[in-house]
Amino acid sequence: MKIIEQPVSKASIFQDSIVIDDQYVKAVVDVEKEIIAYDAGMHVDLEGFLLEQGSEQKNLWGINLLKGIEGETWVEFDSMINIRPAQNNRSRSVEDEEIRNKIMAIINKCITV
Repeated sequence: MKIIEQPVSKASIFQDSIVIDDQYVKAVVDVEKEIIAYDAGMHVDLEGFLLEQGSEQKNLWGINLLKGIEGETWVEFDSMINIRPAQNNRSRSVEDEEIRNKIMAIINKCITV
């Protein structure tokens, strides 16, 4: 498992990590610390890794980074860790547009094309 705190290339993410079905890499974004964890088979493992690093669960959102897709559609907001009725998120997606926008801003800051 790895944490992105400084910009890395999109290509390096797919070269140096577990790529599920040769299609996507699972990642978890901490919207408070503005970091991204990736390189694991399950979002819950990445979530646990970030919790061990001092992140708070309420700030962690699971995403998938899609291989071979350009533009903002290369990010898929889909993870079981996103189901949080207490935070008004009742699905695997990230329902709050403000949180989705923050996730995209962090991705755009941390991952270069």
